[in-house]
Amino acid sequence: MKPQEQVMQQRHPPRIKRHQLPYYLQVFNRKTDQPIGYIGNISADGLLLISHLPMLVGGYFDLRIKIPTEAGIEWVDFSATCQWSRRDISPDSYDSGFSLVAPPARYLDMMDALRQYFSFDH
Repeated sequence: MKPQEQVMQQRHPPRIKRHQLPYYLQVFNRKTDQPIGYIGNISADGLLLISHLPMLVGGYFDLRIKIPTEAGIEWVDFSATCQWSRRDISPDSYDSGFSLVAPPARYLDMMDALRQYFSFDH
């Protein structure tokens, strides 16, 4: 690799495209530890869940995100209410919007870490 290419690679690390995020972070039912879907989008106020089944609109959910780390798996527990759920453009998938109920500091820390870790192409 030429020195100029090395400098460019250091300044612009490989990016993970937005559509790849759902394959990284799975969401679990905190009470049963069963997976219910993947994160499609995340913010301080809520998240978009991509799942194989529609979610109960108005339902209150105790959720968990498991984050792989060098030391093992870290959990982020939080509660959310489903605001809407509809069929995704992908076959056999549903998109559901959740609003967080008093998001814990750990959730907000995770969101900031994800923002730093993932660079999205526009």
